[in-house]
Amino acid sequence: MKYRIVPVTPFQQNCSLLWCEDTRKAAVVDPGGDLERIRAAIEEEGLTVETILLTHAHIDHAGGTAELARALGISIVGPHEGDNFWIVGLPQQAQMFGFPAPESFTPDRWLHEGDQVTIGNQTLEVLHCPGHTPGHVVFYHAPSQLAIVGDVLFQGSIGRTDFPKGDHATLVRSIQEKLFPLGDEVAFIPGHGPMSTFGQERKTNPFVSDHRG
Repeated sequence: MKYRIVPVTPFQQNCSLLWCEDTRKAAVVDPGGDLERIRAAIEEEGLTVETILLTHAHIDHAGGTAELARALGISIVGPHEGDNFWIVGLPQQAQMFGFPAPESFTPDRWLHEGDQVTIGNQTLEVLHCPGHTPGHVVFYHAPSQLAIVGDVLFQGSIGRTDFPKGDHATLVRSIQEKLFPLGDEVAFIPGHGPMSTFGQERKTNPFVSDHRG
């Protein structure tokens, strides 16, 4: 599994291209906006995009979803239906944060704990990791030891929980019980900022480390 991070929107959200090296078939994870930038990266890598994957439905992650799906004729997969109220509320989110008004959509497939998603010959495991939003999911590719974690975990921080239906204790539990057991060596692409590993965050993250006070 190969990947390329494409920062989009004024929030510098890490949209990711994931692709199977054998087939050049790809998925776009969290196309929040700046679709011309995403499409240029797809073209530069010579990829055939088959689907959009959503970790959650905040505007900076999902704002460009419907337009990109329509333009490329591809499916929308995820997040968990716990985020449906965020999808319905995308126009209000756009107004609040000054984003372009997004097209409405309903995912072709909701995702649940234990589901799998295929990209070419590669398989991603789905983990339901609520706390930042109730329907947040994480995508994990075991052979590459790579996780795409959205806004659950960051280098040195964790996701906000002051939005509607956010919950700090639930988020910490998602990280410690779902993500960290995958292994210290696993690298992750967060929704914002630089990559890190679960091992590094277990050692140093002030919110979820093994040594926090």
